[in-house]
Amino acid sequence: MWFFRRFLPGRHRPAADTSTDTALNAATRPSLDELIALRQQAGKLGLNRKQAARAQLSGGHASRFRGRGMDYQESRHYQPGDDIRNMDWRVTARTGRPHTKVYQEERERPVVLCVDLNPGMFFASRGALKSVVAARAASLIAWAAAAHGDRIGALLFNGDHHELPPRGGKHGVLRLIRQLVAQTDPLENLQRPPHPQGLNTALGRLRRVSRPGSLVFLLSDFYGIDEETGKHLTRLRQHNEVIAIQLVDALELSPPPPARYGVTDGQHTGILDTRSAPARKAYGDFFSQHHQALRDLMRSRAIPLLQLSTDDDVASVLRGYFGGRAASTVQHPPQETAA
Repeated sequence: MWFFRRFLPGRHRPAADTSTDTALNAATRPSLDELIALRQQAGKLGLNRKQAARAQLSGGHASRFRGRGMDYQESRHYQPGDDIRNMDWRVTARTGRPHTKVYQEERERPVVLCVDLNPGMFFASRGALKSVVAARAASLIAWAAAAHGDRIGALLFNGDHHELPPRGGKHGVLRLIRQLVAQTDPLENLQRPPHPQGLNTALGRLRRVSRPGSLVFLLSDFYGIDEETGKHLTRLRQHNEVIAIQLVDALELSPPPPARYGVTDGQHTGILDTRSAPARKAYGDFFSQHHQALRDLMRSRAIPLLQLSTDDDVASVLRGYFGGRAASTVQHPPQETAA
């Protein structure tokens, strides 16, 4: 287990510092080859384009901006400056008031991945570290986006912030993957002090990376949420489609068996005692309240929330999500509610 060790009966000693004596492997740090190979699985992952583009260079998604394009959107009252060639003469004749046609242009959709790599993301009791699962999910989404002709941008934060402006094609994905590999080394990242407002600071910066009309993915365990987080999400959601992916471990869904456990963050050690019923209840209540607060936050901003566990098959979960009922939520997000 990573940073989690059970005491043997009758022995009371602090857990050993595992930040430097644990060999890195596929479960603790993703490799460049692994993330590149996910391209094969991403072919079955759709990001629910509204329709295929009529011209490859025009982009494959219906724009949220209205302009002169191929698809009729609606008719509205004529306004000074409207192109007279777009007059809707039938509606004008029927209503007695001049109306003009409004078209919806198709345009390229940037896909922006915001990946949280705070110290808590370098944890797992089974499967792979949250940071590894997040890197796999981000890579799969990026490969799928590139296959659809979308540009890929990113913001990675781990105390520092690494911004990647949207770029199209294979080069855009490989640029992201190289950063994911570089920023998910637990031995290096756990030496950095956590940023007290890391998540909120990242969301503020994310608005600079994600241009209006982007599809934004937030990958985090979301332990830094507060009122300010809600304000950032509201602003971000006004001009973008947003999907949140919560990374969780089995120990955050239910308490471990009754026992005394040594725990460490790589620098400090402590004891987790779950032998008493009140202790187990307090443990469960803490995580239950966090999960509920996150669900409420995302629901109030009309942001779909997907949960990924450290022992999940990431490709299978993403295919199930985007290919099932939730796909309609991504394609046609509900109206925003007041913050």
